[in-house]
Amino acid sequence: QVQLVESGGGLVQAGGSLRLSCAASGRALSTYVMGWFRQAPGKEREFVAAIGWTAYSTLYADSVKGRVTISRDNAKNTVYLQMNSQKPEDTAVYYCAADRTPVVHGRRGVYDYWGQGTQVTVSS
Repeated sequence: QVQLVESGGGLVQAGGSLRLSCAASGRALSTYVMGWFRQAPGKEREFVAAIGWTAYSTLYADSVKGRVTISRDNAKNTVYLQMNSQKPEDTAVYYCAADRTPVVHGRRGVYDYWGQGTQVTVSS
């Protein structure tokens, strides 16, 4: 069992930056693909970014490509999401997730473990 706890959310002005963290406990994250998803009010949860076991492979949604960087520190059992040039449409609850399959992907239904989420609000 893996427990995931997100942090780092908050209120930021458009154009600003935030760094989200996802700390894991229960098991080492080193053999899990890690993903970030987000859910805005009234919308489905959508894929943002994912990273492979060794951080060599990453995948980004088109909507955030070039503005977001996913990274991981397996020694700290933590995954990060650096978000720059924030837009009001980035406002959402951001969730991290862990998947035991070895392939980086953005398929929400395949991820095994989820955190409780952290709110990100971008003001215009």
